[in-house]
Amino acid sequence: MTRSRKSQISLEATPYYHCVSRCVRRAFLCGVDALTQISYEHRRQWVEDRLLWLGEIFAIDICAYAVMSNHVHVVLHINVLQSRQWSAEDIVMRWHRLYKGSPLSHRFLKGDAFSPAEQQAFEALVAQWRETLTSISRFMAVLNEGIARRANAEDRCTGRFWEGRFKSQALLDEQALAACMAYVDLNPIRASMAETPETLRQGIQTTR
Repeated sequence: MTRSRKSQISLEATPYYHCVSRCVRRAFLCGVDALTQISYEHRRQWVEDRLLWLGEIFAIDICAYAVMSNHVHVVLHINVLQSRQWSAEDIVMRWHRLYKGSPLSHRFLKGDAFSPAEQQAFEALVAQWRETLTSISRFMAVLNEGIARRANAEDRCTGRFWEGRFKSQALLDEQALAACMAYVDLNPIRASMAETPETLRQGIQTTR
């Protein structure tokens, strides 16, 4: 029986996770199609730019990543302590970078006064958004959706670009984390895509 993503990610066990998303069929994430000789290498920058953008919004640190020809690896750290330190304004501003928000959130930024009931509803909304901004599932969904839309538009097609679900692996101790980061950094070398991890700007760290 398939387990929900939420049940597979437990902060009580570890805040570190290795996630992998894979393209469907013969879709290309980057590199050159040997059959058509079409280069998709520019898509690597799409992924890197979107990862950095999401790292500025979510309370999730990007420890390492590798963009391969038909899949992407990311090692993520859920930074709950950081999210708890954000003010309501911080949460709303970050959420508005992802979505339109709600009438209450827009009124809050304008400085409008709330009734007691509105204040209670707004605080519940901020609490929900605060939790979502620590969600690996939401992080990966926003990452993949943006890339899929651009790739499908470029390929002039519709339908799935990614497999239905990303895979996640809990990294339960420092040894597992170090081994996984090394594995991710060395993936392009094993695939003869680069001579060193630095060539493809692997292993970025975000600080906010």
